[in-house]
Amino acid sequence: MKQEAPSHLNFSLDQTFFGFNPEDRKTLHSILFDLIWHGEGRWDWDTVYNMPVFLRKFWVQQINEKLQPPEKSNTNISKMPTPTKKR
Repeated sequence: MKQEAPSHLNFSLDQTFFGFNPEDRKTLHSILFDLIWHGEGRWDWDTVYNMPVFLRKFWVQQINEKLQPPEKSNTNISKMPTPTKKR
């Protein structure tokens, strides 16, 4: 008796629990691009794509901290003497 491969018509090809929605894919690829871009050549696509999620989140957080401008302290400005005009 010869067995044939099952027809693809018998399989449900709808999205299951696992996998990404189209919106999630856009977010994922945006994160991957940002890591590669701001990593300045330190990582390639395969490395970032296969990186564990917790490690990818860690590096995104590190890059975000480095890109934020330092906050200016108002206390140092208030302690400075006011300039006086010379006559």
